[in-house]
Amino acid sequence: MPAAPMHRYPREQLFNRTEKLRMKHSKPKPNFLEMVPVRHVQEFIREEERITLLIPKFKTEWMRKWLVPSRRSPSIRIHLDAMGSKVWELIDGQRNTAEICRMLKSRSPESQESDDEFAMRVTGFLRNLYKNRFIVFR
Repeated sequence: MPAAPMHRYPREQLFNRTEKLRMKHSKPKPNFLEMVPVRHVQEFIREEERITLLIPKFKTEWMRKWLVPSRRSPSIRIHLDAMGSKVWELIDGQRNTAEICRMLKSRSPESQESDDEFAMRVTGFLRNLYKNRFIVFR
């Protein structure tokens, strides 16, 4: 009695098919250094060298009027640290992330970080701003 084949396709063909499907459905990872960040939050306050973002609690006026208690702020305050404030000031919708990194690095020559570490730090911060919908990328 002949042995039944274990697979319908040879192993190489099966591997190639799964790789093709994976490549077909996977998106290329974005290169943050080429992307241009644009501010989505328009209201912010400068306090000395720090920036505070003002995020409205409700979008419509009637919700603010009826759901925000009196003597309370109608917005949430997000306080940025020193580096975050510098990055926020450089976001203008024209410069890409690589240019922002170069400008920040030139402003702080005493930094001991390498260019790659500095770029990772800035892109990580921009990624957090993007996840929280404070900026968008073009």
